[in-house]
Amino acid sequence: MFLALTEMRRAKVRFGLLSGAVGLLVFLILFQQALSTGLINQFIGALRNQSADVLVFNAQARKNLEGSIVLPAQQAAVAQVPGVAEATPLGEGTFTVLAGVDGAAEEQDAVIFGYQLDGPGAPTTLVEGRLPEATGEAVASSRDADEGFGIGDTVTVVPNAGGAEVVFTVVGLAEEINYSVSPTLFTDFAGFEAAKRAVNPDATAVLPSVMAVRVADGADPEEVAAAITAAVEGTEALTRRQAVDGSPGVSAVRQSFSVVLLLFYLVVPLVTGLFFLIVTFQKAGALTLLRAIGSPAGLLVRSLLLQVVAVVLTGSVLAVGLFWLASRGGGGLDISVESGPVLFTVTLVLVLALLTSLAAVRRVLRIDPIAATTGAGVQVG
Repeated sequence: MFLALTEMRRAKVRFGLLSGAVGLLVFLILFQQALSTGLINQFIGALRNQSADVLVFNAQARKNLEGSIVLPAQQAAVAQVPGVAEATPLGEGTFTVLAGVDGAAEEQDAVIFGYQLDGPGAPTTLVEGRLPEATGEAVASSRDADEGFGIGDTVTVVPNAGGAEVVFTVVGLAEEINYSVSPTLFTDFAGFEAAKRAVNPDATAVLPSVMAVRVADGADPEEVAAAITAAVEGTEALTRRQAVDGSPGVSAVRQSFSVVLLLFYLVVPLVTGLFFLIVTFQKAGALTLLRAIGSPAGLLVRSLLLQVVAVVLTGSVLAVGLFWLASRGGGGLDISVESGPVLFTVTLVLVLALLTSLAAVRRVLRIDPIAATTGAGVQVG
């Protein structure tokens, strides 16, 4: 340890620059991971953070909530499938609404989910206020609270000609319930029906987008979903996770970010490994002399690995600090610092860096002490 730290103190600039480079790369990994998670949550947070165990789509919708409607006969049939404890309608639609603060209401798009009160489909991440208890009340996404969707604010659905004005009062806020990157409201199904009729006054019936299912105690949601799909013609039942993963665009976003993250995970260890390999060649003479005066190879290897650990951990501390500042920077970026992903990333980068440093370790182990008498330096044979 003494040998490793002494060398690092004498070469502060060299090791400091490497630590800074590693820190910047680790920061980019953490930032990309958080950005990917935040973006996906804004696309499908409403599906992920609602209480239904299974969602039953129209099969022709191909897992697209916007394009799904469940017919009355299908609704009745779903409720009869073994393993289904409760099946209630869940509606979704995008509406033009009036919302704003300080009396400056303006038109904007918002997504409204309608569920049966006290049934499956309610938001599960309530952080302030309460769930709706009557028609005309709604829970909104907490990230839009300052845009006219805070507790006590009113949101008005802009009607088409002949439609009646529908007003929702926000009574609660929930985290990560946005859908399609839009402000989102959860209200009772009757309120959703009223909003639908406001924009389509001639509608004779308002059908749910999907059926929200609570499975019976002890039942497996995947098995129940498969049973519903097999028993009810024209439907496709998905567990909550399957509905999230199958949402249009989500897999494409994940694949795009995965490629970028893979490149970062390759670059960090390669940079670290190459640096220590070059340094090992540069100090070949000193290492040969240390071996000649009796320093065991194990000591030199441990010193090298200690330097790798010190560089990666120093860079990681810097990266976490930058990441924390970025998460507090605002600017509409939906990122947050979570200990789990941070620890996983740092651990993985450290392991990869140690693996790529094995090339430098190999050079150290191949030093021949007798070369000190000939000036040959490190023999690589």
